[in-house]
Amino acid sequence: MKSIFYKANERGHAEHGGWLKSNFSFSFAEWHDPKRVHFGALRVLNDDSIASGGGFGMHPHDNMEIVTIPTRGSVAHKDSTGTDGLIHTGDVQIMSAGTGIRHSEYNPSATDALELFQIWVFPKLRNVKPRYEQKSFNPAERINQWQVVVSPDTAENGVLINQDARLSLAQLDEGKTLSYKIKFKGSGVYLFVIEGEVEVGKQILQKRDALGISETDLLEIKASKNAQLLAIEVPMPS
Repeated sequence: MKSIFYKANERGHAEHGGWLKSNFSFSFAEWHDPKRVHFGALRVLNDDSIASGGGFGMHPHDNMEIVTIPTRGSVAHKDSTGTDGLIHTGDVQIMSAGTGIRHSEYNPSATDALELFQIWVFPKLRNVKPRYEQKSFNPAERINQWQVVVSPDTAENGVLINQDARLSLAQLDEGKTLSYKIKFKGSGVYLFVIEGEVEVGKQILQKRDALGISETDLLEIKASKNAQLLAIEVPMPS
């Protein structure tokens, strides 16, 4: 097994006008770290906090799979496919930007901050027709087990992605062990600790730490404290 440890306090950080605080797991905007450009097909994992009324105006994307996971509050989303609505905590949204899509994202609350993860994955097929999908997921179904929320396999009931990639969430109780089995041969897993603390082998991961794991088919994760986890399985360079 090959692994790369990504410490939370080594992420990039930016603040804009008092309305946005961002932490970047990979090089983004003005922040560049040659050791943190991507992990396989995973290009972006941004950890954003958006103040009440703040947000991103209409802007373009193309040829990228863009996943949004709110962890507190709701996102007011509007895009050039005609979609206009709210993405709530518990929902997972994906846009296949394909040949090109424009969208805006705002915090509609007048009082509370919005917190979310935005994840970009390089697509399997380029220049596809843009598409949008959103689903709600029951957090009870990820207690001490993986809940697949993004997958190209319709049998896994996640939102569909244009890539041999999958995103899974878990809530792991202290002392419990959880296995992750690689679905796509040769893929790697970016294991991100949302909250809590876990051990993978001899590596301890705390809140917002991550471990990039490749060249294995199976990994074992033990919670040394109650933990919330995000596993992002993506193709790796051949």
